[in-house]
Amino acid sequence: MRDYVGTPRLVSLRLSPDGSRLVGVVQALNPDGKSYGTSLWEIPLDGRAPYRLTRSAKGESGAEFTAGGDLLFGSRRPDPAVKDPDEEAPALWLLPAGGGEARQIASRPGGVAGFATGGPTVVFTADVLPGDEATEDERRKSRKDAGISAILHESAPVRYWDHDLGPGETRLFAGALGDDRLTGVRDLTPQPGKALGNASYDVTPDGSAVVTTWEVPRPGGDVHSRLVVIGTSGDDAPRVLAEEEDHDFDGPVRVSPDGRLVACARARRADGDNIPEITLWIVDLATGEGHAAGGGLWPSDVVWAPDSRSLYVAADHQGRRPVFRVPADGSEPVRLTADDGAYLSLGVAPDGSVYALRSAVDSPARPVRITPGGEIEELASPVPVPELPGTLTEVTATADDGATIRAWLVLPRGASAENPAPFLLWIHGGPLSSWNDWSWRWNPWIMAERGYAVLLPDPCLSTGYGPEMIRRGWANWGPRTHADLMAITDAALELPEVDETRTAAMGGSFGGYMANWVAGHTDRFAAIVTHASLWHLDQFAGTTDAPMYWQREFGALGGELYAALSPHLSLEKISTPMLVIHGDKDYRVPIAEGLRLWWDLQRSNVESKFLYFPDENHWILKPGNVVAWYETVFAFLAQHVLGQEWKRPESLA
Repeated sequence: MRDYVGTPRLVSLRLSPDGSRLVGVVQALNPDGKSYGTSLWEIPLDGRAPYRLTRSAKGESGAEFTAGGDLLFGSRRPDPAVKDPDEEAPALWLLPAGGGEARQIASRPGGVAGFATGGPTVVFTADVLPGDEATEDERRKSRKDAGISAILHESAPVRYWDHDLGPGETRLFAGALGDDRLTGVRDLTPQPGKALGNASYDVTPDGSAVVTTWEVPRPGGDVHSRLVVIGTSGDDAPRVLAEEEDHDFDGPVRVSPDGRLVACARARRADGDNIPEITLWIVDLATGEGHAAGGGLWPSDVVWAPDSRSLYVAADHQGRRPVFRVPADGSEPVRLTADDGAYLSLGVAPDGSVYALRSAVDSPARPVRITPGGEIEELASPVPVPELPGTLTEVTATADDGATIRAWLVLPRGASAENPAPFLLWIHGGPLSSWNDWSWRWNPWIMAERGYAVLLPDPCLSTGYGPEMIRRGWANWGPRTHADLMAITDAALELPEVDETRTAAMGGSFGGYMANWVAGHTDRFAAIVTHASLWHLDQFAGTTDAPMYWQREFGALGGELYAALSPHLSLEKISTPMLVIHGDKDYRVPIAEGLRLWWDLQRSNVESKFLYFPDENHWILKPGNVVAWYETVFAFLAQHVLGQEWKRPESLA
């Protein structure tokens, strides 16, 4: 486990505009062994070994090339001009293309959170306190010195994933690249409120405008997302480019190389009867006229071809995430990659080659070049590729309503009819998601190393199988998903390499919800592990960081769906031993869900344990806590599935 958490990971790529340079962001264990840091690496395109570009104790995040080939990145690294380095917020830095030391080119009292470029213009986001900008430094210091942490909210939301929102607001700034720093930096969005809290934006090629998503509050605590254009001169008010009453416009936002078109995602606003169908949407930047493209693909990543006549789109599809070539005129897309890969971080060179990160259920992310003909060429990677302790295969089953359900099955080394492996059903989160990618957080190969066969199913609500697969489980989470999971479990247990007498189930987030549902609707499993799980649906939907999203599907709190679909109402039917895992900083599924589940199991005398992380969020990210997570799961499953004596994990001794 220590080797696993210490393995460096390649998390993103960026290709230079002329296609001559490829830079990756690598996450690796810090020297203290207690946290991760990031750095930028050059990945030569001529076959030479990758080499590190940046080194700082604070690390670097993001990467963006300027038109001139310089490299922008964000970092908390100290700047010689700052007297008190302990007070530094993330700033924007530039590493010259011709070599030399990186220099800070922009900073803000609330930090620089993101950035994009176009021509000579750099646009970045920063957290700004409302009021006089000239006194912001002083006001931030005054709040800190006075010990004031209170935040007054007048509209939702108030939290996001693992952090509180406010008292500042996200604003867009623009400046021009100068000899030393950004010059003429101006606030493009004074008093935006919460409109840019989750913004996706891009800058036009000439740098004259930025196109961004913009959230507008609605009655009842809901929000609505439109697409707006803002001139980077700072002289013009935002212009609404796309807005529809029954649709939201979301990222990724990408402006075409010729500056005429904008690609984004258009999502139908869901309710109890309608799923949130997402399509790639092409908008004319001058007129606002738009049309769908991609034939129903749900875009995960989007990049324009150099001629602006087509795009390359990564989208979930049948347990994979291929790259598709999508004509901008709305014609049918063409699948470019035919393998089992899951692609992200797309970049297109002038010759039409696509550079990307390729991962899969059986492969961590590594850089590749995809030729115009669809051939995949591996590039030298700055991170090692671990050896896998088993093999990957697929399983299919027919559900009771006739739908085909498919899954990946991880088989441990040595599994056979003579030596069948104990079985672990692992349910994905989302719920709009798919088991098609490598995961460093919940990795099935760690379980295979311990001898388990791990089933990774895509039941109803999974993406990449068309709208009908989502519609089957929409507003019907528990019953329909449970039936799908049991059908694919039955199919997997028929394989001679799998031991049908030693079984367990586990899941996180929505997968945790389903683990709880499974516990209350069957006793076929010897143990259940439930992580960051929904337990009391009405309680969850009113305390999560995004209640408006879930209440679109389930209706107003207290409605009939909450009673029909809440796992807590089947408490008296639970007899399977359960391991409950939850982080206190989880705002998506608040800790109240884990505490309520744990207490309900205790008062009902269900054999259970509670693994609690006071300093973690929805995911368990700190290296030591990752080790504790896996060791506790190992011990719990060994006790109940393998029949071994309970042994307290060494990491928790």
